[in-house]
Amino acid sequence: MGHAQTLIAMGGAFLAAAVLARIGGRIGLPTIPLFILAGILLGPNTPGIVLVADPHDLEMLSLLGLVLLLFYLGLEFHVDDLKEGGRRMALAGGAYLALNVGAGLGFGFLLGWGTSEALVLAGVLGISSSAIVTKVLVDTGRLGNPETKPILGIIVVEDIFLALYLAALQPVISGADSLGSAALDAGKAFGFLLLLAAAARWGTKVIGKLIATKDNELLVISFLGAAVLVAGVSEWFGVADAIGAFMVGLMLGSTSSGERIRALVHPLRDAFGAIFFFAFGLSIDPGDLPTVLWPVLIAVALTLLMNVFAGLVAARIYAFGRGPAANIATALLARGEFALILATMAASAGLDERLSPFIAGYVLILAVLGPLAAGRSGLLARVLPGRDADGDGTGGGPAGTPDRTPLAAGH
Repeated sequence: MGHAQTLIAMGGAFLAAAVLARIGGRIGLPTIPLFILAGILLGPNTPGIVLVADPHDLEMLSLLGLVLLLFYLGLEFHVDDLKEGGRRMALAGGAYLALNVGAGLGFGFLLGWGTSEALVLAGVLGISSSAIVTKVLVDTGRLGNPETKPILGIIVVEDIFLALYLAALQPVISGADSLGSAALDAGKAFGFLLLLAAAARWGTKVIGKLIATKDNELLVISFLGAAVLVAGVSEWFGVADAIGAFMVGLMLGSTSSGERIRALVHPLRDAFGAIFFFAFGLSIDPGDLPTVLWPVLIAVALTLLMNVFAGLVAARIYAFGRGPAANIATALLARGEFALILATMAASAGLDERLSPFIAGYVLILAVLGPLAAGRSGLLARVLPGRDADGDGTGGGPAGTPDRTPLAAGH
């Protein structure tokens, strides 16, 4: 009976996500908030049909969805992009983190919930959802746009920061007094990041030969195994599993098998990505939200403002106009999986009980608002300072218009 329930939950999750996405497509809504809505409506926290009583039942499928989303993101972000634009990428990513993490920390102290709580809120407000950003870029057809490189670069910088932040935060919120232990964890995470970067920089040819095969079945098994294995090893070293999957995609995307891998991973990415967002909805209890409504709305407004500033800064660094600035600001708006990880850490450490509903409400609003805003970024571009879209590197159209370069058209 247990296996039957699991299969029913899995099949129902796929079908519910598909039905809502079809409905949304007819009225022009993006799929991400609809997948999340399906999880909320069919989960244990709302009345009516409960398809999945325990969100942990879909935990592994959800994790696989996250791994595949970030693996695909790595396939689109070539090693040459890192080598050629490293300085500008670091500046744009650093500016984004300074604005958003700084605002989150200040907001946390203003709430008066405590120092540990403020440090948690700095991460919640400061880090974008890599999974949602990836899906937004795919859905809007902007993977070939020039401003997508700084967007992906900021995500990379965020993930590097994330590894170090988590290593430093854990002993602080748990009350540990060993700075040596925290330094060791941070050093271990940073060392593994350097190892992954070195493999991406100098090991591509060897990796390409190891994975090369004419058999599509073997190729799928090979790249899927590599992405999942490295994601797991990354987690063990204190690095986010997402960045491990991203780095594998970065390596394989530059090999002779890269184009075939992109084509083969598409259906896997879309199917399991839908489950990731569905499971995300399962974890949200709408009944908790009224108790923290005003702090949530203030935090959302603050994040909107900081993202606009960050988009303008990144556009200036890359000499883009206001169209790409609006695309950058809205594409990076959503918060997601990392914030939920922090909510779990905070609950385990016995921090203020208002943190969990706050994070759930904040993430839910931005997970819905982010894709909607990205699809209508042209409205924001009209009110931003700077040049119009013509000649400013938007990739052939105004903000919010899918790019029609061969790369984007293939997705």
